Amino acid sequence: MNNTSNKPAGSSNVMSYVFIFFIIAAVLFAAFSSQLTQVETNSGTTFKSRMEMTSTASFNATKDAVNLAFGLIGMMAFWLGLFKILEVGGFLAIVAKKLKPIFSRLFPDIPPDHPAIGAMVMNISANMFGFGNAATPFGLKAMQELEKLNPFKGTATNAMIMFLAINTSNIALLPLGVIGLRVSAGSSNPAEIFLPSLLATTCSTIVAITVALFLAKKDKSYREAYNKNLPAHILTQQAGDTSALSYTSEAANKTNEKFLVPATNTSKVLAICFLILLLSAFIYRLLDTGIMSCFKSDSALQAVLTFLSNEFGSFWLMPSLMLLIVSYALFNGVKIYDTIVEGAKQGFELAVRIIPFLVVILVAVGMFRASGAMDFCVAILSPLTELIGLPAEVLPMAIIRPLSGSGAYSFLSSVVNAAPNSYNAFLASVLNGSSETTFYVLAVYFGSVGIVKIRHAVLAALTADIAGVLAACFFSPMFYA
Repeated sequence: MNNTSNKPAGSSNVMSYVFIFFIIAAVLFAAFSSQLTQVETNSGTTFKSRMEMTSTASFNATKDAVNLAFGLIGMMAFWLGLFKILEVGGFLAIVAKKLKPIFSRLFPDIPPDHPAIGAMVMNISANMFGFGNAATPFGLKAMQELEKLNPFKGTATNAMIMFLAINTSNIALLPLGVIGLRVSAGSSNPAEIFLPSLLATTCSTIVAITVALFLAKKDKSYREAYNKNLPAHILTQQAGDTSALSYTSEAANKTNEKFLVPATNTSKVLAICFLILLLSAFIYRLLDTGIMSCFKSDSALQAVLTFLSNEFGSFWLMPSLMLLIVSYALFNGVKIYDTIVEGAKQGFELAVRIIPFLVVILVAVGMFRASGAMDFCVAILSPLTELIGLPAEVLPMAIIRPLSGSGAYSFLSSVVNAAPNSYNAFLASVLNGSSETTFYVLAVYFGSVGIVKIRHAVLAALTADIAGVLAACFFSPMFYA
């Protein structure tokens, strides 16, 4: 079904242009810059030229990219192993069925029971509830499943673009990481960013979906080529024969049978007991935190909030999710160890595959920042952004966030720690909680399945980022106390 003569035209590799722009801008800006910059090193303060900093950044970024990729191997292997439990136990099929009315509109080219839907739901849910580390393996798994439906290998499908547009603008229900940072910095009301962050990300997600749908509809050449190369399951769906759509779940069930055993009453009782004990422990810790705060003459509400944002948000969420998945496996008769090992094999292969794409994007971004080109963009744009309520002191957050998650968090930390109760700290917190590392996500997710022609993915994602920034600037003054 991969007739090259019917491939869509005009699908240029936008990421190539992005990479070229970053590299050329970094080198030329550093070359024309004669001013030395003060840099803090382990041996003390020193002065370096922009070209020296740019050169050093290129080498450091390559090491950081490889270290990041190898650091992801263990996490991705383990979490895709847990994901395999949900697949084998039938949880993903249940979720896909429940969300069929929504996903059939957003992803009309995906069969209702396809594994990609479950993976996308897990990824989106992980982002919504702050499971940042767990979201990436689920997202990469979703891209793998979507690639199986792709009639044009190497070219992004409408479903892929829609998924990544939602991923990069994902609604943040619990920005626990940012709240925890504000708590540690001594903010008087660390959770006040919750509502503006939620509203800003909601606006961003709506814009992402709208733009992705509009651009997909506008790309008539791709749709015509796609219709000529429709996979068999889509043809049967259009013909009204929905029975063929169960092919994916039936094939998966046959493959997964070896990982299933009859669930006994003992295993079901144990699973329920584990969940009750976990819930009891959580309630106990909440009550204990509130009671102990009274003896210390502290606010009980503030103490509970600190526990939720710091300890629960940072340390409870991931282990609790593991226990929930293991309990689900016990209840449904899944061979836990064998299933996790099977899923972990896919995680290892996937983590190694994304190394080249990580290296390319991190080197480009690192050089762009080190050369001073980023600071130049801030200086040029700050008079304009002041008009929309985005101060020059916070503007770097809006620019860095789509490029580098670690860079944005470092900048946020400096702003919040300097003045935790200031408006700049508040707005920077909302911006960080209402946006995503767009170029990192696009490079890694598309790279994991060999997509080089990403069509309108960058435009849809960046439009959503801009909408998120504008929404954050609009809502922040309303909620800032």
